[in-house]
Amino acid sequence: MHKRWTRRSLVVLIFTFFIVVFVDFQLRSSSFTKSNVAHHPSAGARHGSIGSSSSIKGGGRESKLNENNGGESVDKRVHATQPKLRLDDIYVAVKTTARFHKTRLALLLDTWISRTKAHTFIFTDKEDEELSSKGYNMVVTGCQSDHSQQALSCKMSVEYDGFMASNKRWFCHVDDDNYVNPEGLLSLLSTFPQEGDIYVGKPSLDKPITAHELLDGNKTVNVRFWFATGGAGFCLSRRLAEKMSPWASGPHFERTSARIRLPDDCTVGFIVEKMLGVAMVHCPLFHSHLENLLLISQRSLPQQVTLSYGMFENKMNSIEVKGSFSKEEDPSRFKTVHCILYPSTSWCPPAQRDLFSWNTEGTG
Repeated sequence: MHKRWTRRSLVVLIFTFFIVVFVDFQLRSSSFTKSNVAHHPSAGARHGSIGSSSSIKGGGRESKLNENNGGESVDKRVHATQPKLRLDDIYVAVKTTARFHKTRLALLLDTWISRTKAHTFIFTDKEDEELSSKGYNMVVTGCQSDHSQQALSCKMSVEYDGFMASNKRWFCHVDDDNYVNPEGLLSLLSTFPQEGDIYVGKPSLDKPITAHELLDGNKTVNVRFWFATGGAGFCLSRRLAEKMSPWASGPHFERTSARIRLPDDCTVGFIVEKMLGVAMVHCPLFHSHLENLLLISQRSLPQQVTLSYGMFENKMNSIEVKGSFSKEEDPSRFKTVHCILYPSTSWCPPAQRDLFSWNTEGTG
């Protein structure tokens, strides 16, 4: 009788033990799964959050930030370790020529370059001791002073090498008829993944350009790609610029340009889109004299990145802005624009400071 009771008790004990072990196992598994879901979101979730955060439209297509990062998902933890972008992280290259030092370039020095002097580099074809003595970063390219494909590509090659020798995070090219809004530029570039492959600007055409790439044996093949016009300016991230090196560093840029028989800005687009397979980001905030600048509203000035001016059908093509300077005093309207954005500038009329109290000065 006692043995029978002992056997029954042992069976119950063993059965109870297995139930406890099973329940404990289920609870541990459930907790582990929830912990993993909470702390390690799926790649698709991370990809969606980056992609939906910002996009730039223009040129007939839309380019999301993650799409222009080579399709890579960017972990938020990576962004958390990246230092905030500053204006002096941007290498601004201005292309000019000696005959425009007293006119076009002087206007830029008085306006936007006065706020970006330390990290703006002026690429020209002749020494200017007066400007160098004032602390401007003057780079004599040794290139021809004309507007030929060879001369333009030579100058862009020197610009590219200058950036690569620096410790800057972004390379931005503009011409000597461009006004650069420093805060607008910083705001735009800050929206991109700082370790991404980014090529941003505005095309002058409404469709990709077709080039005839020269191959071995004197054969050619048609290639189509987008390019950002140098007349409006464009920017390249450090990582993308580094990948361009086999086609852009030293003598390679001029050779690549000769390969497609197109000038400097087209060559940049060819390298980025065709050689590296990175899509250009079309941004409507860059402007050249090839577009109708009257369409830019005065209220949108704080957001614009570049402006321009030039003659079209014997009329001045420039942004329409009201201010204390007349069109005769300020035909490019760059002085007026500068006083709207930075009214505390010493040479801006006092009336201008009171008129545009809505400006964004002091945000950077």
